[in-house]
Amino acid sequence: METPLAFITGASSGIGLALAEHYYRCGWRLALVARRTDVLEERLREQRWSTDRYRIYRADVSVPNEIVEAGQQCLREFGTPDLVIASAGISIGMDTRIREDLETLRRTFETNNLGLAATFHPFIDAMCERGSGRLVGIASVAGIRGIPGHGAYCASKAAVIAYCESLRGELRGTGVSVVTILPGYIDTPLTQKNPYSMPFLLAPEVFAVRAARAIEKGASYRVIPWQMALVAKILRILPNGLFDRLFAGRPRKPRQGK
Repeated sequence: METPLAFITGASSGIGLALAEHYYRCGWRLALVARRTDVLEERLREQRWSTDRYRIYRADVSVPNEIVEAGQQCLREFGTPDLVIASAGISIGMDTRIREDLETLRRTFETNNLGLAATFHPFIDAMCERGSGRLVGIASVAGIRGIPGHGAYCASKAAVIAYCESLRGELRGTGVSVVTILPGYIDTPLTQKNPYSMPFLLAPEVFAVRAARAIEKGASYRVIPWQMALVAKILRILPNGLFDRLFAGRPRKPRQGK
């Protein structure tokens, strides 16, 4: 059998890099997408990755033409992936009273939502024609409820959850599965500046193993770690008044430049 192929965005750091490293150790071929390709290339050289096992594509997922072209180039050079993971994302605090923070909202949705859909787009027809494939959207537990100061991020991840659910229904019966992964707190550059406690914090490599296991088992929706799944269920059913009091006065995610 041909060595399986994974296409992963956001591969230069954080969750994307951890997933790339996990699948490389498992013997997969990799098509890796990043804006900072120099950082990724240096990392892979340090780890002495075999150059015949991977290809790096430079693209900003918030620019649809760039990520779609990267996907089309992957199809031409490698063929149809077995797995596509839309991992690229940004997380910035915002305050709607401040005019420039509307730009933060726009950038967040362009990256976390438009970028995710544009990542999947080039591969759907090819996967459907083949009758197999997995599309994985990286959402967040933050998409369950809206947290003060996190409006852009929470809203974008709620949209990821809804979008992936819609796409899953659209592709039902084609052999192509859609997987929604909701990380809790993962120790990455996106979380390391958070000014608040982060319960059940996971190392990226631990998260990657658990996410890959969920994908392999055919899960359609999985919160990682399991403790955060319990928290998510409680938050979902918590009355608004109690939820608002619980998060009142909680430190907020830093805004752009803060």
